[in-house]
Amino acid sequence: MADNTTREKIIQTATDLIENQGYHATGINEIVRESGAPKGSIYYHFPEGKDGITAEAVRFAGETVADRIRANLSVKIDPAQSVQTFLETIAHYVEVSGFRSGGPLTIVASETATTNENLNQTCREAYDRMRAAFSEIFLANGFSNDRTESLVWMITSATEGAIILSRTYHSGDPLRIAAKELAVLIRNCDH
Repeated sequence: MADNTTREKIIQTATDLIENQGYHATGINEIVRESGAPKGSIYYHFPEGKDGITAEAVRFAGETVADRIRANLSVKIDPAQSVQTFLETIAHYVEVSGFRSGGPLTIVASETATTNENLNQTCREAYDRMRAAFSEIFLANGFSNDRTESLVWMITSATEGAIILSRTYHSGDPLRIAAKELAVLIRNCDH
């Protein structure tokens, strides 16, 4: 159990550091220091080093977001309102964090898209989990497969872009505007 707890602490610490300062700015020594884990346990749990830890942080973030999408969207019947509320909630958390949060997935994806194929693949898999979670609500509400696919790409793209803009402008408004406009789009589209 202690090994799993140590491993989980390392992943959570890496997730937080990468989210706050980026993949390239986060080093192994900092993960060791912030997690309180012995340096040997880093390589025991993650023989691939920083890339292995980062891959697990991205998987963790993707699973967490997919779970939140399912939890938040399943309580609403109206997909448009569900998506709007979900993005407004992200805006709140980005603001409360002092514009440091918004997802390590966004950061790692942008920093490694052309330089690290393994991490890029892990990011794609995490985005696929998120898109699958969004798809469930649309399909359950009678949207066609084609319409669902298009909407889910649009929602994912708008969300990721709005997170970056919210952090850049130190304002949750880009996320709130994306939330409102996505809701309009969803309400007005053919199923």
